[in-house]
Amino acid sequence: MAKRIIFFSLWVGFIVYAFLLAPPDQPNTLSLILDLSTGKWEEINPLIVSLFNIMGIWPLIYSGVLFADGRSQRLPVWPFAIASFGVGAFALLPYLALRQPNGQFPGSKTWLIWILDSRWLGGAIALGTLALLGYGLGYGNGSDFVEQWQTSRFIHVMSLDFCLLALLFPALLGDDLARRGLDRRHPLWVLGWVPLLGPVAYLCCRPPLIATPDASTQLPKTDASSPVA
Repeated sequence: MAKRIIFFSLWVGFIVYAFLLAPPDQPNTLSLILDLSTGKWEEINPLIVSLFNIMGIWPLIYSGVLFADGRSQRLPVWPFAIASFGVGAFALLPYLALRQPNGQFPGSKTWLIWILDSRWLGGAIALGTLALLGYGLGYGNGSDFVEQWQTSRFIHVMSLDFCLLALLFPALLGDDLARRGLDRRHPLWVLGWVPLLGPVAYLCCRPPLIATPDASTQLPKTDASSPVA
């Protein structure tokens, strides 16, 4: 119950801050989003380009644990995962508040979970992340980014969203380790606390899921001594 209250409080607080306390919206915000989305990056600070695209990588990182976690939950995970591509932590915080802790993976892998559980996907995410970090840190203008962070609601909230996604990942890590036969004493647990690069490394290094029998699909055993109709 305490975790549920914390996550819901973070969700409400983030919404209130984003719309009431963050810097004002700028007239060029829509055109900036369109240029970032369509690859027209010539006049945009590479740090902003890198951050915007990394915000599209975070949902992939989370999907690597969310869909396996959702197998044991009463609520469907896919609406939250899909929405996170557009609004990040705004979509994931309600799921974290409503989910139940569960370290098992019942049944067998679907094709989607097989892909999300693959180390090949983790490697692809790692390459994309490193490329974006290299581009942003190598060519970006730090002072311009700070100025835009202080004056633009879009840049300000997107930066805070990045930080919040980095802080929230360990909330799912313990159960994901348990689904792989590991516990929090394993060195992989530490990776979840390293912002961005830690979760990326975790997806590359973790062992595969261990499936457990799904009780809902098991047929009851027949008692040989009972009469058969």
